Amino acid sequence: MQALVKISQGIDVLNRWIGRGTIWFILASVLISAGNAVIRKTFDISSNAWLEVQWYLFAAAFLGAAGYVLQVDEHVRIDAVAQRFSARHRAWIDLVALVFFVLPFCALMLDLGGNYFWQAWVSGEASYNAGGLIRWPVALTIPVGFALLALQAISEIIKRIEFLRGRRAQSTTRETDLPEFMGSAPEPGARP
Repeated sequence: MQALVKISQGIDVLNRWIGRGTIWFILASVLISAGNAVIRKTFDISSNAWLEVQWYLFAAAFLGAAGYVLQVDEHVRIDAVAQRFSARHRAWIDLVALVFFVLPFCALMLDLGGNYFWQAWVSGEASYNAGGLIRWPVALTIPVGFALLALQAISEIIKRIEFLRGRRAQSTTRETDLPEFMGSAPEPGARP
């Protein structure tokens, strides 16, 4: 089981780096949007490529951060109901949801998204808008994002099992539980 814990920690590091890095996609999208609006209003010049790159960046940020959001336990759920259960009961519910819902959904999206990306790549699909961009980069965000989410689901399954076996102090990890972003201290929720 110790090898699985190491795998879980590696997945956590990967998703944390990528999830935190998506901040730059959001910043770039905002700057491009503002610049495009100023140029369009000031000089009456516009480009479909600049409009499309905004939603490409948003797609990369949204899908790239999905695994990180699961890691820091900020995903959507009904907290009003979940908080009524004990920590062990919540860990069991999470375990069932991860195994029977999240992983199969990720597998489906990897299959469909991978096929969509491949078709866009092979065909050289481009935007239907004049001056638009090629589509395979944004299509690639689907399988990559769901692969990262699936990996994080596996990491979370390992953590829930460790918690249920009494080897972790808590079943979930919050951003505040993690060491400084660039630090290398061990995760506080883990027991030695």
